Amino acid sequence: MNYPQIYLKPGKEIAVKRRHLWIFSGAIARMDADIKDGDIVKVCTHKGAFLCLGHYQDGSIAIRIIAFEEQAIDQKFWDEKIKQALRLRQALGLVNSSETNVYRLFHAEGDGVPGLIIDIYAQTAVIQAHSIGVYLQIDLIAQALQNCLGKQINCIYDKSSETLPKKFAAQINNHFLLGEAPSTQVQEYGHRFQIDWITGQKTGFFIDQRENRALLARYSKGKKVLNTFCYSGGFSVYALQSGATEIHSVDISAKAIALTEENIALNPSKGKHEAITADVVKYIREIGDDFDVVILDPPAFAKSQNARHNAVQGYKRLNAEALKKIKSGGILFTFSCSQVVDKALFANTIAAAAIEVGREIKILHYLSQPGDHPINIYHPESEYLKGLVLYVS
Repeated sequence: MNYPQIYLKPGKEIAVKRRHLWIFSGAIARMDADIKDGDIVKVCTHKGAFLCLGHYQDGSIAIRIIAFEEQAIDQKFWDEKIKQALRLRQALGLVNSSETNVYRLFHAEGDGVPGLIIDIYAQTAVIQAHSIGVYLQIDLIAQALQNCLGKQINCIYDKSSETLPKKFAAQINNHFLLGEAPSTQVQEYGHRFQIDWITGQKTGFFIDQRENRALLARYSKGKKVLNTFCYSGGFSVYALQSGATEIHSVDISAKAIALTEENIALNPSKGKHEAITADVVKYIREIGDDFDVVILDPPAFAKSQNARHNAVQGYKRLNAEALKKIKSGGILFTFSCSQVVDKALFANTIAAAAIEVGREIKILHYLSQPGDHPINIYHPESEYLKGLVLYVS
């Protein structure tokens, strides 16, 4: 446990004692020489009292805390972290479920390790490291998965090159740490989806919308539905399976549209489905006013505070166009996954769009991420997905 040390400025230990998991570069007073990106560091007060252990990385977020006790960050440490995360998913009924075999096993700050994402697709675990420190310990993490899950998994894929700093990522390649399988078919509440973790977005699927897809099903029977930014067609599959008469799936990516059509084919229904490759805003401006349900699930419009204003304007324009066109008595599902746009700002942005359009609108549901994407009560930034279900008169 002879880790290099970093000392904070007086008063900067307060956030650490409140168990927030990030330490910003401006809080650092001094540090041992030769500390490199990804090193495990011991963080102390300006007087030398122990505070925590974390991964160092040059940048605005300089230290990502992984432990508040002095201990060895070894195989035992990672075994315990995975075991704790698994226990939560067992409590949620996601482990060994007969109808759902896709879930998030480890959710970064939500599970106490910033930068670590692990998703389970049937018998495959996909790891994404968002920090160099996590990546440098990926072999220990993969072994912990095998120690804790045993025969429940037979394949582990590292998909970190897209999520690490570019200079570091240029030195590595995504690769299998155990077994080898390019894709698989999974079930989510009995709906079937083809997952390709090698070429797909994120780890292969937007698992965080599971409960919101299930909610959409309650509003779709006998309805005409528009699913925008559809990616792999998750909302479309649920809507058709619940009795939607017609659904249009729209995405600017031809690859996403092809994946949507593949997933629709895996889940036969009587409803009519049309897949359209198009710019969503332009498409909405050109449609008629006969859609009963509209889903707006865009990619993150802002990944930094500097981009927040433009993101808010983007959400406002998009929602205003949808509110103009949706049928009277229609239901709008609208989302933001931009972490820097919190739920209050998002709700105010949608209200501004509603004022601009001038329609009577009621909020039916506030939406968030599911339990396998837990929100750390000490780290509010771990709540990133927010949404509203609106009734439009």
